[in-house]
Amino acid sequence: MSEGESEEFGQLEIDASVRQVCANGICMQTTVVEAKLDEGNIQEAESALREGLSLNFEEARALLGRLEYQRGNVEGALRVFDGIDLQAAIQRMQPQAEKPPSKKGRSRSDSVHAGSQHAASLVLEAVYLKAKSLQKLGRVNEAAQECKSVLDAVEKIFCDGIPDVLVDSKLQETVSHAVELLPELWKQAGSNSEAMSAYRRALLSQWNLDNDCCARIQKAFAVFLLYSGVEFGPPSLAVQIDGSYVPRNNLEEAILLFMILMRKFYIGKIKWDPSIIEHLTFALSLCGQTSVLAKQLEEVMPGVIHRTDRWKTLALCHSGAGQNDTALNLLRKSLHKHEDPDDIFSLLLAAKICSEDTFLAAEGVEYAQRAIANSSGLNEHLKGVGFRVLGLCLGKQAKVSSSDFERSRLQSEALRSLASATALEKENTDLILELGVQYAEHRNLNAALRYARRYIDATGGSVLGGWRLLALVLSAQQRYSEAVVVIDAALDETAKWDQGPLLRMKAKLQISQSLHTDAIETYRYLLALVQAQRKSYGPLRVFPQVEDDKVNEYDVWHGLANLYSSLSHWKDAEICLGKARALVEFSADTNFYILSFVTVSGLMLERRGELHEALSAYTNALLLEPSYVPCKILLGSLLCKMGLKMLPLARTLLSDALRIEPTNRTAWYHLGLVHRDDGRMADAVDCFQAASMLEESDPVESFTSIL
Repeated sequence: MSEGESEEFGQLEIDASVRQVCANGICMQTTVVEAKLDEGNIQEAESALREGLSLNFEEARALLGRLEYQRGNVEGALRVFDGIDLQAAIQRMQPQAEKPPSKKGRSRSDSVHAGSQHAASLVLEAVYLKAKSLQKLGRVNEAAQECKSVLDAVEKIFCDGIPDVLVDSKLQETVSHAVELLPELWKQAGSNSEAMSAYRRALLSQWNLDNDCCARIQKAFAVFLLYSGVEFGPPSLAVQIDGSYVPRNNLEEAILLFMILMRKFYIGKIKWDPSIIEHLTFALSLCGQTSVLAKQLEEVMPGVIHRTDRWKTLALCHSGAGQNDTALNLLRKSLHKHEDPDDIFSLLLAAKICSEDTFLAAEGVEYAQRAIANSSGLNEHLKGVGFRVLGLCLGKQAKVSSSDFERSRLQSEALRSLASATALEKENTDLILELGVQYAEHRNLNAALRYARRYIDATGGSVLGGWRLLALVLSAQQRYSEAVVVIDAALDETAKWDQGPLLRMKAKLQISQSLHTDAIETYRYLLALVQAQRKSYGPLRVFPQVEDDKVNEYDVWHGLANLYSSLSHWKDAEICLGKARALVEFSADTNFYILSFVTVSGLMLERRGELHEALSAYTNALLLEPSYVPCKILLGSLLCKMGLKMLPLARTLLSDALRIEPTNRTAWYHLGLVHRDDGRMADAVDCFQAASMLEESDPVESFTSIL
């Protein structure tokens, strides 16, 4: 018998240290009883107990079976337990349970009530031990049925649930063990639906469980829901309370249980269990709600989780929710010289975040280099990841370089770093895609085309990024019809819910071919798809998370507004802008969408000839985000139309836009117009030539949108 089971049953009526058994205020040595058991004389052993302790048949059998179980003789205990009449014990107990003791003669009534409870608890414990014996012998289905009979009996005895008072402690202990054991037995028997019912019965019925027992059951149930792989329906309508939240699937129910456990810890009902937050992390990551996980971590009292571990986990949560500034600030604290400056995971995550922002790329290069320097010993396998993020950071840093020489050097280093990462991680297909994007960014389109095809071959065409890169490279080569063929092939290979980015790109390709009617139809189909996705999540679903390779509804309305305004369909454009405006307030990245919305509004006003209103719109956008390149270009081109006095300001804005995005052909073109109007013909020719060269290799979407 295990140590845990010895603790459960070692200090009841049988005192194992002196080998005696007690009941009804009488004690007797177990020597005679054990001797008869060793001889196989169960009847004689039972008679000895009945005579020595004044017990009835069921009580004597219960004590005898418990003695055999504690001695480790499981098969012998099972033979003893057979024949116990559970129904008789229930009938003896029910009258006292149904009729509460009157005030008159309370002491005698309480004594009778306690005696009957004590007798019933012996019998119920015997049935519970029978279930444990059957479990040890591998007969789990029978064990589950016996354990279930214990709970059925208790429900018959206590029709309104077990009260908080006047209940024998041994009876309560047996009930708690049986409630906890039953779902485990059904799981071992492979009966998942029965296990589900047992868990819900354990948590929804009135068993008077203590906090620790209830928490163990809730945790086991949540783990079962999360990892069982079998989807169960929500709780029955009979147990649902009007107005309460009802989980729709296993994942939601598991998250709810884990959050209840976290709340119990916060208010001091249970002790800290780190596995709960680990399971909750996994569950919330599955449904893309890491911002909720961040709130849970922030509520944990200081000292429970080490502060650097808390900062790192919070940074990961905020990064997953698209809150990169908050995540990076937490990582900076974690990597402080007085904290954990050489933690390779924090360094890699910080470098990854910095690789997504051109103005943080230089800081990211430092983090990546430190990560590579620390990737030795047990962390040797992470060196390839270090080279990978280093290459991405160098590529971003090259975009804001002040000189062509420096830009060329950084681009070469970026390619070398990615090549080193590929050499270390030969099976990592993502590196093939990233190398292809880097070559495409450098306008080495033939190499980019080669890597795009290689990536599609390596992944079997199952990943969207390869098709998108191939189509973008073809569009940069002005091979629009071939790019549309690639998109159509990708659509045939892609699930409907994942077709958003492909449909958006197809619409832009059709616009490039002046197929505006086809582009409108594509956008309409994309809009229907996005709205169907939103409705499928339900009315309570919010979108605080970053969803890679997804198109949101705002993007579609924005694209339609642009298209209609380019066709001078002002009424349709205004309707689309109104729809986009309504979505801005619900966006997680509000600033970005406001910038985008104001810019499109200004562009529409400019096309309608309302120049001063357009100027105000562009100015407002730049006040909100001074480094927003599309607005700088639009404002510069508008100022160019407003007379010679505005040319210096227009030139400043366009030059600044090119500092941020040196390969923006629109900026080069409008800067050429400014130089032309200002009489600088040589500079204008250079700008027009640069714009022409870039136009010949300009994709319909940014290459980096794939990453």
